[in-house]
Amino acid sequence: MATSVFLQRLGSGEILVCDGAMGTELQKRGMPGGGCSETYNSTHPETIREIYTEYFKAGSDMIETNTFGCNAYRLRQHSMESRLEEYCAQATVLAREALAAVHPGAAQGAYFISGSIGPTGEMLEPLGEAAEADVYQAFARQVDALVASGVDVLQVETMMAIDEALLAVRAAKQHSTLPVIATMTFEQNGTEFNTMWGVTIEEAVTRLSEAGADVLGANCGNGFDEMIGIIGAMRALTKKPILAKANAGLPEVVDGVAHYRQTPEVIKEKAARLIALGVNIIGGCCGTGPEHIATIRRLVNQASKK
Repeated sequence: MATSVFLQRLGSGEILVCDGAMGTELQKRGMPGGGCSETYNSTHPETIREIYTEYFKAGSDMIETNTFGCNAYRLRQHSMESRLEEYCAQATVLAREALAAVHPGAAQGAYFISGSIGPTGEMLEPLGEAAEADVYQAFARQVDALVASGVDVLQVETMMAIDEALLAVRAAKQHSTLPVIATMTFEQNGTEFNTMWGVTIEEAVTRLSEAGADVLGANCGNGFDEMIGIIGAMRALTKKPILAKANAGLPEVVDGVAHYRQTPEVIKEKAARLIALGVNIIGGCCGTGPEHIATIRRLVNQASKK
């Protein structure tokens, strides 16, 4: 089964290439800022399939479903909560179609579809109004929908509050038997790295491991330079597989449009350093596209030959 093959491949020392950004790719194709990208799974399926396809062609071993904000809290803001299961199912169908188009007849476990689970955007009590039980149920519902859709892996990502991250990981472990990836978003504060909510790398590694996450890591943030420091610190704390998906730097807004300045050529040496640090899965986040992933694919291939 693909589930066991995923962890077996990571355990063998193989480096898997993940995909790049979805949101910024959709914005390039006309999605307005603040739009609900998950609705595109049903309203613009050809666009989502095209993005998936480009990532597979660029060399991704694993792509994430367009379900980052597919939880009840976020969909409720767009009056789309009732369509959560539909969006999750459609996202996975489109990913399978893209995979079949690029790699027809691929063996099971050769490539992976990862179900993306992002934060709710709410603050837990007592700092906010969201009850822990309600947030857990929101994650559990999304997990159930993604599992029913047929994803191979569950990917909790872009978390900043440890309590929310733990709820998502626990929901994933308790509502599925799939491997669970958990990544948080860190920023540099002097010589230390922590999330906006003050979570240190050590706390994240310790508590996410205790919750049962199979793969740890970091995504988003300020760019590949910062990610090198984050992954270096994380690798010193754990033997678990590590995932890194950095942004293509910080965006510069010109005429209302965000531009990311770290081109594939700029990230080349930086991605090579991440590989040398011992990442097991590497891709890109905001601002990265198929060209960035193609560069990373070549670097991974070169590293595998050494």
